[in-house]
Amino acid sequence: MNPKKTFAAFVAIASMAVTASAQTDAGIAHLEKRGYATQLVVDGKPVLLLAGELANTASSSLAYMDEVWPRLVQMNLDTALVGVSWALTEPTEGQFDFSLVDGALEGARAHHMRVVFIWFGSWKNGISSFLPGWVKADQGRFPRVKVRYGRSIEVLSTLSDVNCEADARAYAAFMKHVREADAQLHTVVMIQLENEVGILGDSRDRSTPAEAAFAGQVPAGLTAFLTANREHLRPELRKAWEAAGAKTAGTWEEVFGSSPATDERFMAWNYAHYMDRISAAGKAEYPIPVFTNTWIVQPEDKVPGDYPSGGPEPHVLDIWRAGAPHIDINAPDVYLPNFNEWVARFNQNGNPLFVPESRGDVGGAANAVYAIGRHASIGYSPFGIDNPARLTIQHPEPGQAAPATLSDQPLPRAYAVLRQLTPLILEAQAKGTITAVSLTKDHPKEDVQLGDYTVQFDLVRNFRNPELAPPAGYGLAIATGPNQYLVAGSEIQVTFAPNKPGPPIVGLARVEAGEFVNGQWVHGRILNGDDILLNYHLAEAAAQDQSGSGLKFQSPEGPTIQQVTLYRYGP
Repeated sequence: MNPKKTFAAFVAIASMAVTASAQTDAGIAHLEKRGYATQLVVDGKPVLLLAGELANTASSSLAYMDEVWPRLVQMNLDTALVGVSWALTEPTEGQFDFSLVDGALEGARAHHMRVVFIWFGSWKNGISSFLPGWVKADQGRFPRVKVRYGRSIEVLSTLSDVNCEADARAYAAFMKHVREADAQLHTVVMIQLENEVGILGDSRDRSTPAEAAFAGQVPAGLTAFLTANREHLRPELRKAWEAAGAKTAGTWEEVFGSSPATDERFMAWNYAHYMDRISAAGKAEYPIPVFTNTWIVQPEDKVPGDYPSGGPEPHVLDIWRAGAPHIDINAPDVYLPNFNEWVARFNQNGNPLFVPESRGDVGGAANAVYAIGRHASIGYSPFGIDNPARLTIQHPEPGQAAPATLSDQPLPRAYAVLRQLTPLILEAQAKGTITAVSLTKDHPKEDVQLGDYTVQFDLVRNFRNPELAPPAGYGLAIATGPNQYLVAGSEIQVTFAPNKPGPPIVGLARVEAGEFVNGQWVHGRILNGDDILLNYHLAEAAAQDQSGSGLKFQSPEGPTIQQVTLYRYGP
């Protein structure tokens, strides 16, 4: 009997049975295209994940987690990304222990939070460190990657069916348990499969099976995908394929040329195919959304292997799309300063955005607002959220006091506003009536067309000394009706310009500060006079088709919300 075929048959039969039962469960978490956005839908309603990822081993101690859950509530999180270790789940082959999974679910439910589980199986940060001891010790049965000079490294080879099937069986058992424990409550809304996969130290696996596969034919499924999607391929992949003649058959070097980039494409296919089999096995038990996460190329990296080669980087995402149809999202871990550029590179070609790892400080607050408002992100999650130090202001301005409590930190304050606005945000994402910006001293201004107006965001200025400006700010705007906008932000000012024919100057008919409580707008101050005046030089403002007034968001309490009604006049 062929164990590979037997396992595949099991997955297929189980998938049909579980998928049929899941279709009767309208509340199961799933991704759904709703207008302009792909959103996560749970219990029949779209949700926004204001999340945080725990340290890798935080969930290995329920006593530690008892201290963590209340802190997450203080930080205004509604979702926790929680690690599940293959080593702790299957300490002895075929014998499973899900007590830590059950403990995490119990803690989340007691604190009214959702969970995204992270399956630390074959790889974590590219390394096979979360394997059970019985897998680690048996390299004959569970082969490793070999790099240059024939040296093995602590990374399971993707070219081994035995490796893949062992991981898939454990993951399927885990997902079966999640279904049995959570199918009625829907606490678990997504799964991150593995973590930042790819080979470090070389551009590809050079074990004997890997060398044979590299010298063999490129899988027909990949060349067929390239041909069918030629006009929409990422530029780097299409250029390499076409430069080699756009062949539909041949070895990897015949189809893509000879280079470390081709090694990376080879590994991308093998990682994608391996992880797709694992994802399929899990979805056969409980078909909730699955995503990967990516260790992004660093500025100092020169070639694949300096960063994990074969991971779902933007330039090989088309290969991942071809090789892993059971993976729903390929997500970026963004710690680099050019956050906006990286999320844009991932949010292409039908790949929805979710940010599972990023900053948790004041820069993280801007990142969260930008990703959700500009790219309809399903959510945002800084890493190591159980460590409050990751939330602190890293470089306070002179005289700036440290926040007194967790809820006073920049990201929790941003989350508090995003939570107030969540119903409006989700509706606006679907309608395409939302935008956001993240501004810095190097990028102090940005204009975005939204509805009938261009929303002009700028770092807040002192009208007596326009050179004075904060180091950073962020803002989110929603077009809520004709001539009406809802704007939230911190350290910014906002003006408007018309997009349609008519009078050239936009005035503020009414500006109101307030907040949402239980989904209802609670009126605050009606803002006027000094509250909205940006420029006393009215003739100068009029010459620039401006009224001299605008919205100002500069509060020691962090981001605030304003509603504005506009009118037009002039010349």
